[in-house]
Amino acid sequence: MNGPLRRTVAAVAMALCATVLPGAAPATAGPAPAPGTALAQWIDRDTVVWKGAGPGAAQLEFGAADTAGGGRGGRLRLTPATLTPAERAAHPHLKTFPAFAVDPRDQHLARTALRDRLVATQRTTDRTLRAVTGVQIPGVLDDLYGPAAKRAALGPVFHRGRPTLSVWAPTARTVSLELDGRTVSMRRDDASGVWRARGDRDWAGKPYRYVVTVWAPSVGKTVINKVTDPYSTALTTDSARSLVTDLADPALAPDGWGHLRKPAAVRATADRPDPLRNARIQELHIRDFSVEDPTSRHRGQYLAFTDRDSAGMRHLRKLARTGTSYVHLLPAFDVGTVPERRSDQAHPDCDLASYAPDSDRQQSCVAAAAAKDAYNWGYDPLHYTVPEGSYASDPDGTARTVEFRRMVQGLNRTGLGAVMDVVYNHTVAAGQDPKSVLDRIVPGYYQRLLDDGGVATSTCCSGTAPEHTMMGKLVVDSVVTWAKKYKVDGFRFDLMGHHPKANILAVRKALDALTPARDGIDGKSVVLYGEGWNFGEAADDARFVQATQKNMAGTGIATFSDRARDAVRGGSPFDADPRVQGFASGLYTDPNSAPGQGTSAEQRTRLLHYQDLIKVGLTGNLADYTFTDTTGRRVKGSEVDYNGAPAGYAADPGDALAYADAHDNETLYDTLAFKLPQGTSAGDRARMQVLALATAGLSQGPALSQAGSDLLRSKSLDRNSYDSGDWYNALHWNCADGNGFGRGLPPAADNKDKWPYARPLLADPALRPGCAAITNTSAAYRDLLRIHATEPAFDLPTTARAQSALTFPLSGKDETPGVLTMRVGNLVVVFNATPQRQDQTVGAVAGERYALHPVQAHGADRVTATAAYAPETGTFTVPARTVAVFRHH
Repeated sequence: MNGPLRRTVAAVAMALCATVLPGAAPATAGPAPAPGTALAQWIDRDTVVWKGAGPGAAQLEFGAADTAGGGRGGRLRLTPATLTPAERAAHPHLKTFPAFAVDPRDQHLARTALRDRLVATQRTTDRTLRAVTGVQIPGVLDDLYGPAAKRAALGPVFHRGRPTLSVWAPTARTVSLELDGRTVSMRRDDASGVWRARGDRDWAGKPYRYVVTVWAPSVGKTVINKVTDPYSTALTTDSARSLVTDLADPALAPDGWGHLRKPAAVRATADRPDPLRNARIQELHIRDFSVEDPTSRHRGQYLAFTDRDSAGMRHLRKLARTGTSYVHLLPAFDVGTVPERRSDQAHPDCDLASYAPDSDRQQSCVAAAAAKDAYNWGYDPLHYTVPEGSYASDPDGTARTVEFRRMVQGLNRTGLGAVMDVVYNHTVAAGQDPKSVLDRIVPGYYQRLLDDGGVATSTCCSGTAPEHTMMGKLVVDSVVTWAKKYKVDGFRFDLMGHHPKANILAVRKALDALTPARDGIDGKSVVLYGEGWNFGEAADDARFVQATQKNMAGTGIATFSDRARDAVRGGSPFDADPRVQGFASGLYTDPNSAPGQGTSAEQRTRLLHYQDLIKVGLTGNLADYTFTDTTGRRVKGSEVDYNGAPAGYAADPGDALAYADAHDNETLYDTLAFKLPQGTSAGDRARMQVLALATAGLSQGPALSQAGSDLLRSKSLDRNSYDSGDWYNALHWNCADGNGFGRGLPPAADNKDKWPYARPLLADPALRPGCAAITNTSAAYRDLLRIHATEPAFDLPTTARAQSALTFPLSGKDETPGVLTMRVGNLVVVFNATPQRQDQTVGAVAGERYALHPVQAHGADRVTATAAYAPETGTFTVPARTVAVFRHH
């Protein structure tokens, strides 16, 4: 998107504007657009587009009206022009706007203009102001400064013990360094716009901020901002100051850090170049993991993952031994919404356990403390490359660095890779907000701006613009730092579809260049996946080719697949009525009483289509895999409809990540609580939980489950628990403490419209499972993990292999509603989601020898152990609400 763009403009048109010499006062003083409004966009050194501009010449005026600028200024002349094909391709969302060329004689003023108050104006022939607007400048900054700035090393960089501090601030008038209470001057590099100060050894460990004098369009004036370093490597408490810290300092390395051995599950090999392809991932929040675990010595902290004998760590070891590969940690970088000192953290001021299970008192108490309590999911970035302080034993200084590393050690020694959930698509704040870091250093650059100059917020918060050179560089540099300096094993990109595909591929390229000999890690073994959702101002490649589901196919970077998820659960996570059923929640075969689900015939049709979506999911969401659908047609995965989009989009297994639940929306247990008939027994609910998890767990490609789903984890029907505190979110490893269901009505902010559905469920004691249901579910899930981990049939590397080795032999017009049969390699898998025992006759295997897989035959679930096979007819008999795996022998 960036770099100089060329155009042809008639020389005669250039002469239409009157010449204004550098430093000359404008003809009329003080055109002032509304602060933050910027309809003009300076896309490179010689091109401006202006939404809504009238015919005729225009100009960019700088300085003058801003008293801090000394009352003087100048202008760059603009003449009407036409965008070139290259410009239209680079800025597709601007292609219909009026365009202007910057007079080549004025281009030398660009760098000066960008460091001052800047507006675009149109005037009449007598110099009367006709129109005025602010100017968006990311494009021209990338053109003028991007090539040199991209090569710069930013933040604190140490050489032989001496630090150099560098910050990119091309539009700043001055930048100085506030270091340990004194001011240090910084020198500007005019080619890159980077300001630097080289220090002595005694700078190490000192707190610092940058003092930036800069024009801030959001408030319409020049400001002096004292800002922490966007490339901080350490922070004081509550991110008040950056610290001059060398992450290579041996004092910050835990014992054994230099020789940390990675689990085999996360090590790429010659015959398995993509370690993510077969991964099984547990998604986990650091605080949830241990805050309510009395067996942990470091409750709610990084160090809880070093408590080898805690209940939580024992559970993770069981999962690792049976096939789980990674723990995906919800955001653990520095966030802007949690007080880091425990003494500053609020607590609900009431006895939460004393209220009825369907009461609204719990949620009101939790909500009253939420803004200042210790809990948040963490999708509110403040500093991207420093661990969050509230999880450390001491938030002030480098304890968080050491303890984060010890957490990675603890997970790796348990046999699990550590994946970070990273959120580069937005910041916690923008503009002049005290928690705005990037935007107070280079105003109007790092945030993605809309056509009117407002900050895009489709991601929930102040969106960033990774399509801009230096925001894209920040993403790459940050990920590489986490991989090299913290030995993180993988990254999950939040709202990855808001990134350019090129940016995510640049991350992959940078990681692939890391080697054990030079960098201490094998970057090719670091896994990448993310949310490839397509929405907002970037949707449908409006601004760039996005890192969305369809676009990332074939890259080895997986995207979450919502196709089978919705089919398994039923409906959509955004349904007004949460009782809409799906394959694993009783649609047609065990209908609930909710209106609006259609007639029995309509439900049957919808269920069979859901089964086709699940089949596509089981292949790894392959676009070109062909099979017979439930209407009898021979179709490709891409020809199966998912709400108007192709169900199959992956080029090979590994491009799509399967899941039945994650931190977003209700937990799987809570979803089934809403959707299954209320009278469904605890045992049957547990069986449906296992079956739902199996649709992802036994698929080709990677799969993820929310931590605790194997323990029937509930958040008391909360659909969005990002700020719901420990009461709703904490994991309970001891089954005697329940599963979290019945802790009161979920917080009103995101759930009140569903309270009428929730109240009778929460009040029903039969929906609070006992130890038998919880422990049996967990054991049955681990049996499935063990089968997946030990059977090569679940690791087909290509579409061609999947096409030849994987079939759905009973798919077609006569397929049983609620039952799905898959043959893969030497296995036959039957998913029976109905309340009845079912026979599935596969004539093609009649006479062959199959038996229930020994892991299930001798496993925890004695109901599944009754599944049988009749070789004379090729009939597989499977109990109700059961997934059974049969192996040829």
